[in-house]
Amino acid sequence: MPANATATSRGRFTWFDLVTTDPAGAIAFYTKLVGWETETWPGAVPYTMWVNNKVPLGGVTGQPAATPHWFAHITTPNVDEEVATATRLGGRVLVPAMDIPTVGRYAILADPQGATFSAFAPENPTPEREGPPAVGEFMWHELNTSDAVAAADFYHTLFGWEPVSQMDMGKDGIYYMYGRNGVTLGGMYATPPSANQKPAWLHYIRVADVDRSALQIPKLGGKVTRPAMDVPGGSRIQLGTDPQGAPFALVSTR
Repeated sequence: MPANATATSRGRFTWFDLVTTDPAGAIAFYTKLVGWETETWPGAVPYTMWVNNKVPLGGVTGQPAATPHWFAHITTPNVDEEVATATRLGGRVLVPAMDIPTVGRYAILADPQGATFSAFAPENPTPEREGPPAVGEFMWHELNTSDAVAAADFYHTLFGWEPVSQMDMGKDGIYYMYGRNGVTLGGMYATPPSANQKPAWLHYIRVADVDRSALQIPKLGGKVTRPAMDVPGGSRIQLGTDPQGAPFALVSTR
């Protein structure tokens, strides 16, 4: 998790970790599907970073007993204050705040509904990237939860995210979009208990052509969980799981 890939600006999605049971298998899948390369982080603990156009954007960690999943690190000026606030608001601490030498301080948390994320304060911040995410970068951040209104309030207090707009999805309820500094970051929506779906974040990776990428998913050992579809705003999305079972999403724009 290099410091030059982060910024102390509050509420920015800045680094993406994949926890998996088979790092080598996951690396083979995503490098072929998305076009990422990998690089070994020169730290004391072995760690492989995802690299897009020579810029690190995340990493992969092997945990044999874990349920494979992605989670994001979200910037904050003070991790310890965020931990205290999250706890006061009903969140839980999964990994207590700790320092990574030359990188920064972070803690892994769960929001009151159970979705996991990291609060991260980098040691050496750099300016935020301007313009829309490039192909190969994470573009949209979506929260499936049991209570979207409560979740939006939680993250607003924690990271300052503001409501942007709402979209009525009919029987699927309201989709609440949020953002910061005038830029929309993603959306939140509630699933009914009958869906038997645990609250979780889903981070969309931008690709050149969703339909072309979707054809590769089963060939590379993954599964398509929802057919490619158009969404309002001119984008097209595809949901799937990688060979180890971690949910992921792709998006392309017209």
